[in-house]
Amino acid sequence: MTSSLKDRLDAAAAITETRLAAALGAAALPGERLRPERLMGAMRHGALGGGKRLRPFLVIEGAALFGVTAEAAVTAATAIECVHCYSLVHDDLPAMDDDDLRRGRPTVHKAYDEATAILAGDGLLTLAFDLLAGEDAHPDPAVRIALVRALARAAGIGGMVGGQMLDLAAEGRFTGGTPLAHGEDAIRDLQAMKTGALLAVSAETGAILGGADAGQRAALLAYGRALGAAFQIADDILDVEGTAEEVGKKVGKDAAAGKATLVSRLGLPEARRLLDRLVAEAADALAPFGARSEILAEAARFVAARRS
Repeated sequence: MTSSLKDRLDAAAAITETRLAAALGAAALPGERLRPERLMGAMRHGALGGGKRLRPFLVIEGAALFGVTAEAAVTAATAIECVHCYSLVHDDLPAMDDDDLRRGRPTVHKAYDEATAILAGDGLLTLAFDLLAGEDAHPDPAVRIALVRALARAAGIGGMVGGQMLDLAAEGRFTGGTPLAHGEDAIRDLQAMKTGALLAVSAETGAILGGADAGQRAALLAYGRALGAAFQIADDILDVEGTAEEVGKKVGKDAAAGKATLVSRLGLPEARRLLDRLVAEAADALAPFGARSEILAEAARFVAARRS
């Protein structure tokens, strides 16, 4: 990772952290009666002080292609990060992936309890749409509606939540414990929904904020989809080759749970070749933006090579 990409990732993380901390303040907002202290503590534990903030980075850098400042893009970026953090809180629960560690520290249900973790995830999800509905997300109500619709579709039935259901089914949760024998296409669909949809909408959100035309929006969406697929393969490779210290959570769990991954289906060598093709595909999708999009192309390369 070059110093330029690191600086831009760090800057996006910093501005997002500040906006997220403000959104998770203790004081009740107009229309709220009060904010329960334990709930807010759990939400802050699950959302603050960790992670690469890749999704906000994609929003901010995508919007920058159209001259939108980070300050103008950060509320929408923070909304997507809220959805991402909610998904991690729920994914770590015993009924889902049953993880004790996230980002090198106890998961929310371990630091608090399962009921509090469920409610903390619920709170982060609904906060995301509260943020997108406000004028600081964008002054134009029509743009705010487009942002809400795009995120709802990416996070919901045909996106992340639906992908999580397909993932559980692939493990054999609903067929007596026998994992399903998924082919490559089925695995790619599952992963495009479970992981890729939120990364893709992050890039697309930058286009929406910037008033992109249909072709520009499609280009950023295609970039985000390729990057999302690459991210998941890299994650699956890390689960095989990485250490808990590098990754910040348990490794080797995919095979133990019988998860459907492209690494298990194709083998490591072919999965690596596919990863390289996806990185190239992501870069190709950025062609309409020329050299201005080099930081996004580099981000795709970073995602493929990451060790955490």
